[in-house]
Amino acid sequence: MTDTAKPRGKLTLRTLAMPGDANPAGDIFGGWVMAQMDLASGIRAAERARGRVVTAAVKEMAFELPVKIGDTLSVYTDIERVGRTSITLIVEAWAHRSRYNQQEKVTAGTFIMVALDEEGKPKQVPEE
Repeated sequence: MTDTAKPRGKLTLRTLAMPGDANPAGDIFGGWVMAQMDLASGIRAAERARGRVVTAAVKEMAFELPVKIGDTLSVYTDIERVGRTSITLIVEAWAHRSRYNQQEKVTAGTFIMVALDEEGKPKQVPEE
């Protein structure tokens, strides 16, 4: 991580990349990383919506660097926009590579979550 590179948003989730999440070369599957980002989006959006949310879309996601076994994955979320029933978040995943004492951004994406009522229908996101 360069001196000026910093995560955007609020630290929402941290987890450890384990051997069961990796391919034979020791790289963590992209789907696992994306699942962690989706979990973090759901946590942050549910807090903002004060209730149930679901993932409606994932946009503009690109993997920049691999995550390795033993890395700590930190996922940061930043609420970019709140619509009537949706919440758009910018989500960044950073790997802390303890062997080298460095943190690097591995991927980022835009996640759109929709608030749902008790019957599973879209509901209005409450004012803050």
